[in-house]
Amino acid sequence: MSEHDKDFDVTGIAPAGPLHGLRQDGFRSGFVSFVGRPNAGKSTLTNALVGTKVVITSSKPQTTRTVVRGIVHRDDAQLVLVDTPGLHRPRTLLGERLNDLVMTTWAEVDVVAVCFPANEKIGPGDRFIVNELGKVRRTVKIAVVTKTDLVTPERLAEHLLDVARLGEETSTTWAEVVPVSAVSGDQVTLLADILVGMMPEGPPLYPDGDLTDAPEETIVAEFIREATLEGVRDELPHSIAVVVEEMNLREDRPEDKPLLDVYANVYVERDSQKGILIGHKGSRLRQVGTAARKQIEAFLGTPVYLDLHVKVAKDWQRDPRQLRKLGF
Repeated sequence: MSEHDKDFDVTGIAPAGPLHGLRQDGFRSGFVSFVGRPNAGKSTLTNALVGTKVVITSSKPQTTRTVVRGIVHRDDAQLVLVDTPGLHRPRTLLGERLNDLVMTTWAEVDVVAVCFPANEKIGPGDRFIVNELGKVRRTVKIAVVTKTDLVTPERLAEHLLDVARLGEETSTTWAEVVPVSAVSGDQVTLLADILVGMMPEGPPLYPDGDLTDAPEETIVAEFIREATLEGVRDELPHSIAVVVEEMNLREDRPEDKPLLDVYANVYVERDSQKGILIGHKGSRLRQVGTAARKQIEAFLGTPVYLDLHVKVAKDWQRDPRQLRKLGF
């Protein structure tokens, strides 16, 4: 199913500057990993700190499947934000591999920030994550209470006490407990200041202007998957995977009128799911294509021709061969 509109909204991204090099004394740089149970606001917070969208967001759980690094540039520091999948009790081979990815990341970063959504009570999932985090000894740990715009001040106060209590019960020392709202921007700058203060002194890790180190194909595939997640049934999001097969600027186009050709396959696990994604006479897939193309154009600053196909990879979440094929 092909999709391209003549009218599109393109917003650019600052071009990469010169390679990183020497900075003034006192410059700090390091890695921060946002963790938490699914849908705790990790991806939204990453985007808010970076200042643009580098990771997909959705109300569906288990949206994040890859470790995408968002890069925050400041005059005095550079923060590299590692957005990991939500740690959970795995039910499939895919789930086990995602959890392994999280645990490996925790041991390699300077700070782990555990996200606790203010609009949801502390539950077994939170306790499971904090207990697992206890196995990582040397990494600094902070608690970030997210989505504060969704609760009253009284409820927020109760939630902060619950987070402190969870730390005591699990023998976890929170270096800081910070309430934020990524949507309203409340205390996002304060959180950045606190994280910078916890980073070691050192030169920038990435060039000025770089906002993520994820390959463009990975970001494009994630934007397509995000578009497919909107409005689908609860069981379907876990079954969706996207692979960008080809992405190239179209030849024989004038330099002032470029067009990026993107050919991608959306994989599901059953024929019935394929029908849901395509919709009546392809109507749903066209909607997915329109939404995804606008995101890709905004991110890359180039008009896009998007060619999408839906394919069935039976029970791919439980099949090691299929997982390798799909990049897991």
